[in-house]
Order: sequence, then C-alpha cells, then structure tokens
Amino acid sequence: MDPIYHMTYVQAVVIGLIQGLTELFPISSLGHTVLIPSWLGGNWAVLVRQESRAESPYLAFVVGLHLATAIVLLAVYARTWVRVVRGFVTSITRREVRSPDQKLAWLIVVATIPVGLAGLVLEHPFRVLFAKPLAAAIFLMINGAILLTGEIMRRRARPPGPGLVPPRGPDRPGDPGDPGDRGAMLDEAAEQRLAGVGVRNAIWIGASQILALFAGISREGVTMVGGLLRGLDHEDAMRFSFLLSTPVILAAGALKISDLTGSLGADVRGQIVAGSVAAAATSLFAVLFLARWFRTRTLVPFAVYCLLAGLASVIRFGFFG
Repeated sequence: MDPIYHMTYVQAVVIGLIQGLTELFPISSLGHTVLIPSWLGGNWAVLVRQESRAESPYLAFVVGLHLATAIVLLAVYARTWVRVVRGFVTSITRREVRSPDQKLAWLIVVATIPVGLAGLVLEHPFRVLFAKPLAAAIFLMINGAILLTGEIMRRRARPPGPGLVPPRGPDRPGDPGDPGDRGAMLDEAAEQRLAGVGVRNAIWIGASQILALFAGISREGVTMVGGLLRGLDHEDAMRFSFLLSTPVILAAGALKISDLTGSLGADVRGQIVAGSVAAAATSLFAVLFLARWFRTRTLVPFAVYCLLAGLASVIRFGFFG
C-alpha cells in the first residue's frame, strides 16, 4: 500500500477546479478526479489510490470540496430554498400539501430518500471497488451511453399527458442565467412545473442518483435524463437535478465532517481551503453556464465527450497499465 502522501497546494487547486466543474456538469466528478490524476501519473496517481482507503487525508480534502459545491448551490438558489423550506414548514403545521412550494418541498424529500439509504450502505464499498482508473473509464462510457439514450428516448416519446408537467409560460424573468437576474432562482411558473412532476416520478428521478455511486456515472446527468423522460424540458430537468443533488451532497459531507475537522484533516487544512475556493469558483461558473446552455441545447455533446474520453481511458488503463 502506498504511504500517505500529502498533496501540494498546486494539486489541491487543480483537483478543486476539476471537481467543482465536473460535479455539476453531467460528466462525473468522481470519475474525473480518478482519471485525470491517473493520466498525469506520479504523485497524482498516488492521490487516486488513497481514495479507495477507509481513511486518508485525501478523503478529508474531498469532503471540503463537496461542501464548497453544495454551498454554491445553496447560494445560487437561495430564494428557491427559502420558499421550499417555508413550504415544508407550513405543510407540516397546517397538515396540507396544496401550494407549489409545499408540493416541491415534499417531492425533494421523497426523491432524496432512495439515494440517501443507498449511500449509507453502498458508498464506501463502491468507492473501494470502483474508484480505480479502468473501472472509472468504463463507467464514464456508460454515463455517455445513458445521456445519449435519454436524448433519443425523449425525442421518440410522446408529449407528457395533461397535468403531468404544467406548460412553460412565455415569460421567465426569474430564470437563472438571464442577464437581469443572475441569482439563478426558480420563478413561480417554474415551481409549478416542477411541482407537477408528481410523487412517483420524483421517486424515480431521485432513485437514479444511486447510479452516481459508481465512479464515472454523473449524478446530474442521470437525474437530468430521468427528468427528461418524465416530461421536463432541459432547463427544468437541470433545475430539478440541482435541487435534488444539494441535500445529497450536503448530507454526504456532513456524515464525514469528522474527517475534515479531525486528525485526518489536520495536516491538509490549508490545501482544503485552497481546493474548496477553487471548487466553489468552478461550481459557480458551471451553474451559470449550464443555465444558459440548456435553454437551447441538449446533453448530446456531453454524451459524446464521455464516450470518447472513456474509450481513450479504457485503452490507456486497460491495455497499457
């Protein structure tokens, strides 16, 4: 087993930049934080091998990166989360589920339960088994196939039935990415559309996040595909994906906060801060970029990238060690 290797600040910033971008792009952050250092080799590859350990300073570092991304998502969608939390509280106190805020709050809750339970049981063994270059490369190709298949099936599918997803209105002044409102919030019309997904569809979409436990499968990607196949357009599928992933990322970080604050993180706290700042910067860029991208574009370019990058990595790590 490799000795514990404490990363440099350069490595911390580079990995932070990669993680922040790929966590929200539908191309798998875990897959890329395994594959890119493996391609670079040397001490970079040692960091990857530490990811499959039960405990290491690198895992404490990763916790910090995830929390940074979650904080960015909370900040960008702050007004949405205020409404969702308010809807959850009023739903409980009034014993009703009527308003879009209340419906959306409960959809997020029920959609998060499957991946939460699966993560508690499977996260560590899956990380030990699959956080390796060849496995990550194979799953990255599978991720590309999922994205491409989702786009093909969406185009062939019939339009959603009445009442499944309320139609999009012509005015969207509060959309994230609009020049007049870079707060990236959901407007009331968007909340109504998401609230119209329904409990069964929300559970199905949320459960798809379980696939992201495999290094190389993107949480945002599979969740977006689930949303597209349940009648959402690309913008709303992206929004729903970000709303569902926020509590999952926060919970995963909270469960391992002891790694960050304890002895494992003691020698890499400076690197954690540097990497987290880098991850926050690229996460913010990713949210704003994707908000614009999915107004008119699809998942196809990301699918092609995953297939090609995965194939190159399979050849590299499967045939040349």
